[in-house]
Amino acid sequence: MSRKTILHMLTPLRQMSPFDVNMALDAGYDHVVPYCDVTLSDVTGLVQDAVFSRPPDVGIATGVFIAGRDTALALDMIDAARHAMVPPFEISVFADPAGSFTTAAAMVAKVEKTLDKLHGSALAGAHVVVFGATGVVGYCSAVIAAKEGAEVTIVGYDGIARVEAIAKAIKERFGVAVTPADGSTEERKTALLGEAVVLLAAARAGVRVISAEQLRGATKLLVAADVNAVPPSGVEGLAVNAKADKLGGMQVVGIGALSIGNLKYKVQSGLFKQMIGAEKPVFYDFQDAFALARSLEK
Repeated sequence: MSRKTILHMLTPLRQMSPFDVNMALDAGYDHVVPYCDVTLSDVTGLVQDAVFSRPPDVGIATGVFIAGRDTALALDMIDAARHAMVPPFEISVFADPAGSFTTAAAMVAKVEKTLDKLHGSALAGAHVVVFGATGVVGYCSAVIAAKEGAEVTIVGYDGIARVEAIAKAIKERFGVAVTPADGSTEERKTALLGEAVVLLAAARAGVRVISAEQLRGATKLLVAADVNAVPPSGVEGLAVNAKADKLGGMQVVGIGALSIGNLKYKVQSGLFKQMIGAEKPVFYDFQDAFALARSLEK
């Protein structure tokens, strides 16, 4: 039987991202089929239709990609897809909602390498402050850093209630602790930044969260990373193409959105290629994306 590679792309949104479609095809899939407005309850039926339509020895050439904009929902969809398998009828699954899983992985991997290269230090024990933690990139970055042993603070721009709920959800799902904090005023942001060794800026595009004056007062800060590529930058003075470049006359170095994005592209493409070449079913989320990003940065 012909072993055409087929990727079924599921999204809870009204449209599938053209970015993800292009990435999958450029990575080598023969056919890509989008499914929109997919709910969690739809996943089992769709996956089992894909599973049972091909014999087990060809099933490995079938994949499911989970998109959207919601971290928890994407992870729940992976779990639903995993439980829908009926061995030996199995296929591979990869989630990357809004490209956030691979973006978060790339950002943390870049920071980890910079800490090691410039300071001989690791994420373990480092105080990491995440701005934009209510978004998918910030959420995943916080989990990755916490699982690596960092002391992570997630900052809420609109008070502490939402980040408290996120911290509780992270503890329940991943077994790691992150500290919620109120960053609703400039004074509170300044105080939080004053204790940080690493700043991860994952706020909305075009939103500046940290000023140059606040950076100058952050005497412990070594690395700042920003995923915002839309002016103004999330961190003042941090260029989109910065590759561990010093910010002004300060000790802190910056990693810009394009530098992170270049690695993110390689990670997403790499995971698609691993799915295509796998000899048994694989299941990829942001933790797998981080493992690949870290290996690419060595």
